[in-house]
Amino acid sequence: MRFFLLFFCHLICIATYGQQRLLQSGPMVGYSEMREVMLWVQTKQAAEVKIGYWEKGKPNQKKFTATKTTLASEGYAAHLLADQVVPSKTYDYELYINDQLIQRDYPLSFQSQALWQWRTDPPTFRFALGSCAYVNDSLYDRPGKSYGGDYQIFKAIHQRTPDFKIWLGDNVYYREPDWGTRTGMIYRNTHTRSLEELQPLLGNVHHYAIWDDHDFGPNDADGSFVHKEMALDMFKLFWANLNYGAPEGEGVTGTFVWGDVQFFLLDDRYFRTANRNEAVTPQMMGKTQIDWLVNALAYSKASFKVVALGNQVLNPAGKYEGLINFKEEYDYLLQQITKAQIEGVLFISGDRHHTELTALMQADFYPLYDLTVSPLTSGAGNPKNENNTLRVANTLVAERNFAIVEVSGKLGERILTIQIYDKNNQLKWSKQISQQSLQLKKK
Repeated sequence: MRFFLLFFCHLICIATYGQQRLLQSGPMVGYSEMREVMLWVQTKQAAEVKIGYWEKGKPNQKKFTATKTTLASEGYAAHLLADQVVPSKTYDYELYINDQLIQRDYPLSFQSQALWQWRTDPPTFRFALGSCAYVNDSLYDRPGKSYGGDYQIFKAIHQRTPDFKIWLGDNVYYREPDWGTRTGMIYRNTHTRSLEELQPLLGNVHHYAIWDDHDFGPNDADGSFVHKEMALDMFKLFWANLNYGAPEGEGVTGTFVWGDVQFFLLDDRYFRTANRNEAVTPQMMGKTQIDWLVNALAYSKASFKVVALGNQVLNPAGKYEGLINFKEEYDYLLQQITKAQIEGVLFISGDRHHTELTALMQADFYPLYDLTVSPLTSGAGNPKNENNTLRVANTLVAERNFAIVEVSGKLGERILTIQIYDKNNQLKWSKQISQQSLQLKKK
């Protein structure tokens, strides 16, 4: 009898191990709302996947997402909706492949957003920022010194326990064999997403993303890129934002709210004209996207209104791809925000392979800030010959780094605290911005 029990257990172990080997990357936690949370997973071949989840401390009340079959045409990736959650709760979860429980050697958890309105002050929360995540791939990298490295930075971010992370573009670096085909784009996204050091961060921190040129197409790619629809499909396949394509269903533009802060995720590639096209009025975002943004900002009652763009917004140097090089759009955006008397606006950006805080001081308006955070794992650079006259003193970081931003305090008196950390989790600088400092002076 004992022999048969041991033999049966052995068969179960073999079956479980077999399904474990089918996991390619993830699971990843995507957007969070009060009544649903999106999760993501990728397998190595076609398989049935689902998520079991339960309120922390109540494993006997387990619920399941619908089961989905991963397909080759979709990179064997699947989005799994946890739609039996209630507000203000933390949930543990587990992954099943072909009905076999898959073990991960780190905690798997997610949270539903808090229902605080009319009840308490807004919750304190923390989010991470970063851009430019290059993962080496020797067969396809350029000859010479490796461009990517210090992947432990993802463990450092995880150790800071943010509630969510916003990826500020260049989250994947397409190479020459990648951007011409769906096969190539799936390969590159899979290669990056499968990085071992990244997995714990994916597993219990919520993720939102925008793109820039390297996860859109070739270097400095614009709206003429022939495969931009394919690139958009890949972005939606590998990320799990709450929405895409505001206002007219194109590009990655979207928005979400966390606590009392609203985030506006903009698209700097899909509508862009070529940098050197002098036959037309150059645009980065397009008037339709800007008008949608300004209207949404005007409607928002958020304490802070955080606007994310792949390229820098306020740097006046104009040496690379910042908004200042699209002068009519730059002027129009700032004029519209000022004319509409919108309070609480803060820009965040990536792209530049260094971190800095830019501050535009205006006589009749509050200071506008642009927090640039870059790079995560790609090569870092020092802008020695670039005269950003608006850079806040002592905020330049020319090495791999990330940001942790905390929002805390009473309703109407919120404080946004920025902290920049290097790859080894050492603090480089910190700055507080109060809600009141981003409000208009009463006449």
